[in-house]
Amino acid sequence: MMFSIRKATYDDAEAIADIHARTWKNTYKDLIDEKDISNITYENRKTLWETILSVQTGNRCTYVIHNEEQIVGFISGGPERTKRFNYDTEIYNIYLLDEFQQQGLGVRLLYVFAVEMKKRGYRSILVWILKKNPSSRFYERYEAKPVGTVETSIGEGTYQETAYGWENIDDLLMRLEKNNRYKKKS
Repeated sequence: MMFSIRKATYDDAEAIADIHARTWKNTYKDLIDEKDISNITYENRKTLWETILSVQTGNRCTYVIHNEEQIVGFISGGPERTKRFNYDTEIYNIYLLDEFQQQGLGVRLLYVFAVEMKKRGYRSILVWILKKNPSSRFYERYEAKPVGTVETSIGEGTYQETAYGWENIDDLLMRLEKNNRYKKKS
């Protein structure tokens, strides 16, 4: 099956919202209390993504990966928000539908995002991950290093997040290009 990556448009808000809500719940069902997970709904994600995609600024970018039938994942990011670490850009979201994970599609999204951030003059990337999230292995595989932890509120609960970072986008791009499943054409 062929997959392509392109910049997201406002018309993608519903598909992104659906992916965001479904994969968020599946990813965090064993890490977050049910009452806190239930706060993330398709409806509030749709409103969020309609807002984000209607006011896309030069600082933020969102890409979708799709086949002939549907959008199956997305990545979104921009300037690093906390200013607590020496990183200048951040991945805010990266999600793939469960049935499309473990196929190299996340690698392709990460690559396109890193290329775009480099074009914009950024030199490093940070991403926040809930503690005990098995997805941390994805970032570690490409040598992201844990750089700090914070407590974050989700719903009524408080959870630990770990920041992972790549100090040098060029090093990350080199690692991604060496990935044997990565296909450079997007």
